Amino acid sequence: MTMPTRPLGTTGPQVSALGLGCMGMSALYGDADRAESIATIHAALDAGVTLLDTGDFYGMGHNELLIGEALRTAPAELREKARVSVKFGALRGPDGEWSGYDGRPAAVKNFAAYSLQRLGVDHIDVYRIARLDPDVPIEETVGAIAELIEKGHVRHVGLSEVGAETIRRAAATAPVTDLQIEYSLISRGIEEAILPTTRELGISITAYGVLSRGLISGHFTRDRQLAAHDFRAHSPRFQGDNLRHNLDLVDALRKIAERKGVSVAQIAIAWVLSRGEDIVPLVGARTRERLTESLGALDVTLDEADLTAIEEAVPPGAAAGDRYPAPQMAHLGTE
Repeated sequence: MTMPTRPLGTTGPQVSALGLGCMGMSALYGDADRAESIATIHAALDAGVTLLDTGDFYGMGHNELLIGEALRTAPAELREKARVSVKFGALRGPDGEWSGYDGRPAAVKNFAAYSLQRLGVDHIDVYRIARLDPDVPIEETVGAIAELIEKGHVRHVGLSEVGAETIRRAAATAPVTDLQIEYSLISRGIEEAILPTTRELGISITAYGVLSRGLISGHFTRDRQLAAHDFRAHSPRFQGDNLRHNLDLVDALRKIAERKGVSVAQIAIAWVLSRGEDIVPLVGARTRERLTESLGALDVTLDEADLTAIEEAVPPGAAAGDRYPAPQMAHLGTE
């Protein structure tokens, strides 16, 4: 299989049609195997995946160190093709608690210095604050990233989970390459205002949560027990009647997948791929097995009949429950 590429905005590089979101290798979804995580990153690079996504707060730096090790031990020709996207700004305590976001220019440069060291790279390809700091104008945060670009420490400005107004203000400050935001069959909130805005401005989307944290992967069962430190144990979509309703949607999607001879996950990823050349899905595979399944979505062709059937099985707004617990919803790009 030859990995197709997509443009990362009008000002950014060409990247692989699928990116690898590495968060789950360090945090939020239960225990992960370090050796398997590195092997999965190597397998992704070998398959032609060039976009690796992380955050400096994933495992309090663990994820960046993991990616740094994977890049350091990868063949040189693959390492040179890798493009690393980093989110910053989340404030956490020793017990893992969340205490807000810091987008002050001095903090931006401080976060970048530590990320460069942990990753073992001389520049970050796309740099973005994870959530908007309500106390700091986005112009100041983006301006600090632009200064890092001038000094060669960063290549491109990115955004994460912000709404249309903030996108416009950021883009008026410096060229913005990409917006990272949740987008999947059951999370379609960007379609009304955010996606039209990014398309007007030539900003691409890196879509995370394309399998909704495994909910629409086809592998999540109704009786699955989640560890207390697993994000999904507290996520509204994974609770009680919400979970039962959402898995009924997956069962409807499974019928379409079976008719095409593919997996539910492949249908869900292929649907995001079908939404436009400016959208790059991030797959959160933590093992080579799941990576292989995700890559198989590139070979799935959805015709108009398929797309109609998918829309009927999982119409917009069909999911039960918010995508985050209530306190975190306040920080998302819903303006």
